Amino acid sequence: MCCFSAPTAVHGTTLFARLVRPGTQLLVYQMRYSAKTPTAMILPLPVALPAREDSVRFKSLKAYPELFAHLAAGFPEPPRRAVWGSKSVAASQAAPTLAVHDVGDFVATFIPSQRDFGRVDPRFALRPEVWAKLPAYRDYGFAVFQLKELAGTPHPIAFELDTRLDAALFLPTVHIHDGEVHDTGDFDHALYIQSAALDARAGDYEGPEVVDEKTGFVRSQGPARAFVETERADESRGLVDPELLVHRRTLQGTLPNRDTFVDLKKIAASPRGCSRCSTPGGSLGDAAVPLGLTMAGLGWVIDRRRRLRGTRT
Repeated sequence: MCCFSAPTAVHGTTLFARLVRPGTQLLVYQMRYSAKTPTAMILPLPVALPAREDSVRFKSLKAYPELFAHLAAGFPEPPRRAVWGSKSVAASQAAPTLAVHDVGDFVATFIPSQRDFGRVDPRFALRPEVWAKLPAYRDYGFAVFQLKELAGTPHPIAFELDTRLDAALFLPTVHIHDGEVHDTGDFDHALYIQSAALDARAGDYEGPEVVDEKTGFVRSQGPARAFVETERADESRGLVDPELLVHRRTLQGTLPNRDTFVDLKKIAASPRGCSRCSTPGGSLGDAAVPLGLTMAGLGWVIDRRRRLRGTRT
């Protein structure tokens, strides 16, 4: 889920995720946005409990802004495209002293739990009825990013998190951009993941839009080392595994407004893959973020940044 502290138009969202080891997930996020007032974005995360301030570790990709363009390059149009019947599926179906980090185009912090949210900025207050529609994510942690500009396409956000999920990837695709809760949303998302389990099931590459029925994703033409500069910068090392394929799924149009969980065990055991596997905590109804508390946290972060700036001058 991503929320914004002020009305924000968002387009072209891209995400990348992989498990680097049991209990540790990498997540990279990028989007185009525009806002009329300073805004901040928050990503609730299913961190392992008890959450600590170091449960999320931020990485700056300022030196590698083209990461997602390079990932997309792994899915070229073949010279001759075959029609494969049922195997071809339209992609669109588918604490008081918390640390503040300067991460390239963002000011970031991790708030381990709702109890750790601090001062409330009145600009971020929400109506009680909005809170009532968001009863869950009650034990999630919160990665908060203040955007330094009012519009643009900042470099990707990247971080490593200690996850509570067992062999599943979490991609925050619920979105609330206008302070209101909607059952459906207008999606413009591309999801990229890496997993040896998916590699083992994937068939041959058949084109950039041909979804493999055994994984639920389009596989890349070759391993990531063929199109991603995995050693380009210190902070990008280890994000993408050079020897694994990359698997992509797009979410386009009006779709259920929920997060995406890719259950790697389920894919490995099922005759058919899943691109937006549902697990507890996957929908607005059963695992939505208490947005009022979220916005309070955003207010705390922005207020803290303002005070830090005043200290430096």
